[in-house]
Amino acid sequence: MKFGANVWMWVSPFTTDQIDLVDKVADFGYDWIEIGIEAIDQTDWDKVGAAIKNRGLGVSVCAAMSPDRDLTLDDPAANKGGIEYINHCVDVVNKLGGNLIVGPMYAAVGRTWQSGAEQRKTELDRASKNLQEASKYAADNGVTLALEALNRFETSFINTTEQMLELHKMVDRPNVKIMADTFHMNIEEKKVGDAIEAIGDQLVHMHSNENDRGTPGTGHVDWEGVAQAVKKLDFDGPLVIESFSTEVKSIAKAAAIWRPPAPSSDELAREGLAFLKKLLA
Repeated sequence: MKFGANVWMWVSPFTTDQIDLVDKVADFGYDWIEIGIEAIDQTDWDKVGAAIKNRGLGVSVCAAMSPDRDLTLDDPAANKGGIEYINHCVDVVNKLGGNLIVGPMYAAVGRTWQSGAEQRKTELDRASKNLQEASKYAADNGVTLALEALNRFETSFINTTEQMLELHKMVDRPNVKIMADTFHMNIEEKKVGDAIEAIGDQLVHMHSNENDRGTPGTGHVDWEGVAQAVKKLDFDGPLVIESFSTEVKSIAKAAAIWRPPAPSSDELAREGLAFLKKLLA
């Protein structure tokens, strides 16, 4: 099993000024590091990649979709922006030494709207065609896109595993897979374990988060159900803890983090890893 930490626990955006976080993640005992990509010109990715390779960590990048990167809108500029942004993430993850991009790569995070049956059909069709286009450059570069369902407060488009499986089937590309996030699933699914199992062999990544985005094991997520599903699918990771610090004002507002989810990000990272390792031993 591979265990990872998303650097959003400590910083956003991640640049070479925080490259010491690579050593911190490795020293805590993680096998994997995940980095959010907010801006096109964010940092020197070759330098970051060298640091990651030096510590022998696996790596993924997490997409951050904005209004000018939306594949559901009837707006060619936003569609093009989303595809170009995903292509940029492909270039970044290659420089980092990885081959996996994760996240809600279909609509801007925080945009919610009501759709009737016909409108939703149109939006699903538009999003799937745009994702097919985005998947081409990724496939040419050996990169997998892992799509993530978000809770109803962050998007109204894809909230459940059932909805994700519908979109995934429409995209129908071998390098487009699915990821699970226990924070979102805890809100939207009847049983988190059953929802994970339903993803089946398309599951390539997980965000292993507590219901309050605090330390895994300290809240009410059904971790036993999660463990049973993971073992039943013979999924070997990466399981990444994705939390956020109130010190990072922009992302704290976007993720509605109004109070510290743990006494410190370091404590969350250490104790969360210990819990997950014991859970899945």
